[in-house]
Amino acid sequence: MSFPKGFLWGGATAANQCEGAWNVDGRGPAKTDVTTGGSVKEPRKITYVDKDGNGHAVADRNFELPEGAHYAVLDDYLYPNHDGIDFYHHYKEDIALFAEMGFKVFRMSISWSRLYPNGDEETPNPKGLEFYRNVFLELKKYNIEPLVTIWHFDTPLYLEEHYGGWNNRQLITFYERFAKTCFNEYKGLVKYWLTFNEINNTVMMLDLFGNKGDDTQYQKAYQQLHYQFVASARAVKIGHEIDPENKIGCMICGITFYPATCDPADILLNRHNWEKNIFYCGDVQCFGKYPTYAKRLWKEHHVELDITKQDLQDLKEGVVDMYTFSYYMSSLVTTHQVKDQVSGNFTAGARNEYLKYSDWGWAFDPTGLQYYLEMVYDRYEIPMMVVENGLGAFDEVEEDGSIHDPYRLDYYREHIQAMDKAICNGVDLIGYTTWGCIDLVSAGTGEMRKRYGFIYVDKHDDGTGTMERKK
Repeated sequence: MSFPKGFLWGGATAANQCEGAWNVDGRGPAKTDVTTGGSVKEPRKITYVDKDGNGHAVADRNFELPEGAHYAVLDDYLYPNHDGIDFYHHYKEDIALFAEMGFKVFRMSISWSRLYPNGDEETPNPKGLEFYRNVFLELKKYNIEPLVTIWHFDTPLYLEEHYGGWNNRQLITFYERFAKTCFNEYKGLVKYWLTFNEINNTVMMLDLFGNKGDDTQYQKAYQQLHYQFVASARAVKIGHEIDPENKIGCMICGITFYPATCDPADILLNRHNWEKNIFYCGDVQCFGKYPTYAKRLWKEHHVELDITKQDLQDLKEGVVDMYTFSYYMSSLVTTHQVKDQVSGNFTAGARNEYLKYSDWGWAFDPTGLQYYLEMVYDRYEIPMMVVENGLGAFDEVEEDGSIHDPYRLDYYREHIQAMDKAICNGVDLIGYTTWGCIDLVSAGTGEMRKRYGFIYVDKHDDGTGTMERKK
């Protein structure tokens, strides 16, 4: 195979899905802590208490609190992220297992509310700083490079309630402080950073299930994205100033889109789909400016953005060093009515007759990964990493305690071969971190039974389990 010397092989996690210890050592809550469990058929819900003290649970991810209400943990619901897989207390054991597998890199995130419980404090929480320092030192002991995501869907809940989250320009300042703390505190321990996880989801999720977002939702989504672009750009600039060795990347939710038919209308719609859902965020973060088609996207939904001259300067000065992305599946795009629909975890649309699908409705498409790598590298010509790729499946523990997952071996083999082909065709691919390298809480469904390998954790959907790790 053609993988370069020093290629970063490893696995990926997120703090809110694995750490647990949600209210330990001064950590503040995030929205994931008021998000219930769910399944493929039953959506996760967000819980809150209204102004009269009555508890509610809503399944709308774009839900906004009614006046006088506040997010709350309610007695009648299970919140799987509270415990995660308790990486907070098992990290030494887990990292030793990663080292046994030969990991060169471990992707993880820093919980914003573990460092800044409310998000708007002037100084960070010492216990939070200490925890991540200990994790990084443990990784260093085994010569494993940390790849650290600064924001992984876990804005402090206080900022959501009291500032309106990323609808508010002030969050740029709060994020900037958080990022600067990370760069300063862990200088010399961490050199690979990602600013925002799957930043393009903000817009892509609006149309994901075939329910088109309205103009109000798009106005908010594009404005939130703009503030995140500026925050990311400022973080890149600060990170380079603090340590020129830092390599800082964007992180895109990568889905390969195909036209379902040869109809020219499908071909054009597919192009526009790539622009809206994939290239829009990549272009701003890699080129440092909005693309020409942005005006078309904004016009479609009557979007008028709050953009300053300083914002545009920040974008120009804060372009990323590398392009990283998640890749799980491909999707068909069509203007036609179709009978055979895909319906699953974060999936919708026409079924591709040439592909197999997982139990959660995700298309098995290694060729789509090669296509994505070659398409995107040709556009940006900067180093790339695949930082999420994996197969969620029902893994069974045998009577003798063994766990066999040949279906996952097949999945990885074919995706690794696809990456090899892309490298042979000129792509500068420098790393690959599987999702996840250890069982954790599913972001989409809140389940534990949707397992990813390589380490089985004895925790179940009802919250029971010993947290024992099994190879």
